Parts: sequence; structure tokens; C-alpha cells
Amino acid sequence: MKITAIETLRSSRHQTLIFVRVHTDQGLTGLGESWFGPEVIETDIHSRIAPLLIGEDPARIEHLNRKMRPYAGFFGTGAEMRALSACDVALWDIAGKAANRPLCDLIGGRVRDSIQLYNTCAGPDYVSKTSDVRPDNFGLGAQGQGGDRYEDLTGFMERPADVAAELLDMGIRSMKIWPFDFAEGARDGADISLEDLKRGVKPFEDIRAAHGERMRIKAELHGLWSLPAARKIAQALEPIGIDWIEDPIWMDRIADLAALAEATSIPVAGGETLGGLGQFRDLVERGNVARPIVDLVWGGGLTFTRKAAGIAEAAALPIAFHDCSGPVTLTVSTHLALTSPNVWEQEFTRAFYYGWYHTLLDTLPPIEDGHITVPDRPGLGVELADGLEDRADVVRRVTKG
Repeated sequence: MKITAIETLRSSRHQTLIFVRVHTDQGLTGLGESWFGPEVIETDIHSRIAPLLIGEDPARIEHLNRKMRPYAGFFGTGAEMRALSACDVALWDIAGKAANRPLCDLIGGRVRDSIQLYNTCAGPDYVSKTSDVRPDNFGLGAQGQGGDRYEDLTGFMERPADVAAELLDMGIRSMKIWPFDFAEGARDGADISLEDLKRGVKPFEDIRAAHGERMRIKAELHGLWSLPAARKIAQALEPIGIDWIEDPIWMDRIADLAALAEATSIPVAGGETLGGLGQFRDLVERGNVARPIVDLVWGGGLTFTRKAAGIAEAAALPIAFHDCSGPVTLTVSTHLALTSPNVWEQEFTRAFYYGWYHTLLDTLPPIEDGHITVPDRPGLGVELADGLEDRADVVRRVTKG
């Protein structure tokens, strides 16, 4: 079997997403995805990666992953690594289809049949126009593809206990919120006022007061804060008893991460903006994080993330797979989560899943009683929705041998 063509598709309706399909001479096609800067990813795939892949045997995944690794941008989560990640996932999809087995059964087999979810409380239009993760791109007040159903970002700011109650009714017992992003001090991150500190803590207090320990809560800080400010936030959250404080500072400040972890009783989590085994190793060995997080379609694909999960397991650490992006990311992350003994839960965004994921794929990973599993089909088990490539909002590009 040989690779004959590389195809990309991106939509003006979802301006941060890009899909890739790897075509073969035996009719098997692999699907991958990445996100943030799709135009740049598209350029790298067609100008650099496609000539490296066309004519190759798609089964040689480790070899091709190394071949796709660029000289510049060989680590981190830059455009080159995101392009590599999308293509790597597509190669694994082909491998599962060639073996006529779901991907999770091909990469070690399931240690569980499903895994519990936690909800990232975004709305349907969250960070949908550009890759800038700041309040003016949070989609507040917009009517997304799913309408205003599950507008959980406004929800956690205005009625956090109600959002938590809705999630509990769905069987979801963990949620992540980020009220500190709206603090005045988040503009430069140097410090946070007492008033903003109290305002940021209040949604956590409201959820705990209404639901006690039934709902687990996570705090997302998006890397916005200095070490002194992050210490203040952590100290204010300590009495509430939360799961973790995520990306409290930029995650490449390894010494600061370790210092924060020493200064608070709250577990520190993060790492989705890091890519490559070197950065991940440093995060685990020197950052003192309690829960490393990997974005599978940013950091190096399934090939990289399987190894990262092993590094975390060797350090007796759980690992988490990031998803606040697209439906292929959620699908491949779920496949790996089902095979990884040190994964406790899988992130998802219900506003995306129920709002617009179904407009892009022919099926989605099934969810029942707060748990997610994978489709009972070979490979990833999902394909692009029929006719997606012909839609007026979609830009399609193909490079052939």
C-alpha cells in the first residue's frame, strides 16, 4: 500500500479547524485534524509534508512521524508540529482500517470500555474566530451553530450552580471554569486585586455551596499570571478543595511551576501548549506537575502522545488529553484514553459536542451517563460528513503524486 494524495479541508464556519485526509492506492483513507492557524497548517502540509509522504507505505508510522519532523519547529506546538500531528493521526486511522479493528484495539487493547467525562464550560462559539484565547474571542453573546444551548461560559459566570446541576443530571461530575480570565490584572498578569480575586473565587464557592462534593471543580488560568499572582489565586482557592489549577503560568517556566507546586496544596496541571518528548520530559521531571496534559493534535500526534503517557506512567502520574477543539481530536483522544491505565477522565465541551460536531462528522463517539466510548468501526470509526468537501464555506486542497 502506498500514499497517493494528501487532502486538506477547512471551513469559514470554524475558522480554527483543519482536517487532513491521507489517500492510498488501495482505497483506504485516513482522517486527521488540527486546530489554530489552519491556513498556516495547510501550507506546511502541502509544501513540506505532502512530498515526504506521497509514495510511502502508510504502515511505517514511526518512520514517517520522524520523517515529518521539521528542522525548525521540531518541538513545541507550532504550525509544523500541528501539521505533523494531523497527518500522524490520519496514518493511524489507516492502520486501524487496514487491520479492520477499532484503533484502541490496535494500540494495546482496552483497559476500560468507556471513560468518564469532564466538561470544559465553554459556549458554542468559544475561541472560534481566531486562535487568541482572550475574553474578546470567547464568543459571549453570540448565537453559535447550536444556538445559545449550553452557553456554559456565560453560565459559569452568572449561574454556576445551575450549570453544575445540569451536568450532574447528565451524569457528568466534573467541570472546568476560568473566571479569573476576566480580572483586570489578567491583561498583563503581574498581579490581581483583592476585588477581582473575590469575584473569581465566587463561582467556585457557589458550586460547592449548592452541590457539596458531588461536583469536582477544576480551575483554568490559561497561562496568564506571574508566579506571585498565581500564588494568590491558588491560596484563595485552597479552602474550596478543587481538582487542579491548570496552566497557572506559561508552561515553559519550569522552575516557576515547581515553585508554585511547592507553595500550594492544590495539584498543578498543564502542558497542552508543549510538544515533543523533550518538553514533556522536562515538565514531568522538573515542573512538579501533578497532572500533565497533552493535546494530541498539537504535540506530535498519537505516536508522540502514546510515549508521553508512558513517561507519565513511569513517574506514577496520571495524564489527561486536551480537547476543546474539534471532533476528531475528541475521537482519537478517547481511543487512547481507553487504552491508557493512567487516564482517569476525558475532557470534552458539551456546547461543541451537541452544538456543531455532528455537522462535520458522520458519527460521534457515543456518550451515555457521563461516560464516552468509541464507535464500533475500524480505525477512528468516524468520517467527514457526506458532502462536506462540496460546501460553499469549505476550502479544499489536494496534493497528488
